[in-house]
Amino acid sequence: MWQDFGDYILNEIGDKQVKIAEIGVGNFDRISNTLSQKDNVTLIKTDIIPKDSSVIKDDITNPNLELYKDVDIIYSIRPPSELQPHIINLTEKIGSQLIIKPLTNEDLNTGRVKMKLKNYKKASFYILR
Repeated sequence: MWQDFGDYILNEIGDKQVKIAEIGVGNFDRISNTLSQKDNVTLIKTDIIPKDSSVIKDDITNPNLELYKDVDIIYSIRPPSELQPHIINLTEKIGSQLIIKPLTNEDLNTGRVKMKLKNYKKASFYILR
């Protein structure tokens, strides 16, 4: 499933130069490791409590908008429901695409914004363009 999730993002970007941000990276870095191997990807990873120096400290409830300047895609893996509206707000402010991979069977908390369920091979997630 995780390989399929990463492959979806890679297929979306193709060979274009893109800037991608992972919000709330936590300790799971399988997708960010896959993306960071691509020469055409600039990747930033953020979390309120960075696990190491590769993760930038940022509070999504009051994000540093300068960090997300020119970001084309934001993704978040299993973000807590109380943070999902803040991720939506950031996405709208910067005009990027959003991909959320929630916990299995979890309802999204995106308020007035409706995200589209996407099934790609064995991965299921929500997108907002």
